[in-house]
Amino acid sequence: MARFKEFTFKKFGYLDFDHNLQQQVAAVDLSPFIKIIYLKAGGKAVIDFKEYQPGQDALFFVSNGQYYHFDENCAGTMIYYNRDFYCVEIHDKEVACDGILFNNVYEIPVVYMQQKDAAAMQSLLQEIKDELDHDDSSLEEMLRILLKTIIIKSTRIWKQEHHAVTKEAQQEVEFSRKFSQLVEWHYTRHHTVAEYAELLNITPKALNKRITRYSQTTPNDIIKDRIILEAKRLLVHTQLSVKEISYKLGYDDTSYFTRLFTKQVETSPQSFRSAYQHQG
Repeated sequence: MARFKEFTFKKFGYLDFDHNLQQQVAAVDLSPFIKIIYLKAGGKAVIDFKEYQPGQDALFFVSNGQYYHFDENCAGTMIYYNRDFYCVEIHDKEVACDGILFNNVYEIPVVYMQQKDAAAMQSLLQEIKDELDHDDSSLEEMLRILLKTIIIKSTRIWKQEHHAVTKEAQQEVEFSRKFSQLVEWHYTRHHTVAEYAELLNITPKALNKRITRYSQTTPNDIIKDRIILEAKRLLVHTQLSVKEISYKLGYDDTSYFTRLFTKQVETSPQSFRSAYQHQG
């Protein structure tokens, strides 16, 4: 089943897939949409060039512009929507489109579900499907309520998985999310830990200590990973030259950028682009 609703500027879509997700979305540009993908156990997913083979049902939270690919063994459900549908300042900061599940410094947001949680999520997705069969004046608000319920329940599961249930741990998660947002906003201009520490009014040492408290990933890793991730996206989705990509990411010295990319990815930008073009 596939459904798409448009409420003036607000857009919401739903589709079930069974081993053919890439075929279903090939003819439609979903890159501007935020996506929540319920993936049944089995199959292989690649999100932002990282591979997942979940042994249990999982939810993937994919922001607009992120790279994603699902192999032919994947089955599940995708819901997708634009920022106008659900992303305004009055939404709770934890469950808005820049919340924990869509913007954290530790990993690609994925929530693995036990049987009870999976059943609850499937029930919510079925409610969304049922609502889309009714086209009345309350449809938009009902879809938004169900969407927010999915995000809230998923956020709770994520917190439990990451032991972020105490007040102190939640404060650290919120700090990490704030740092992640700063990186997201400024990675094309600011490339050093010191620059972000200044934005946060703390020392580079203090920033490093807080970010590494619950992760082995350092602030410098996060900054460089975000820059390289954008480079990968541009190499795969655009025809920009390496020099143009380098400049777009804030590097006037293309040779330096190429060395950085090659060191981080263990292959050159051109080789990376060729590998994904051949894959397609």
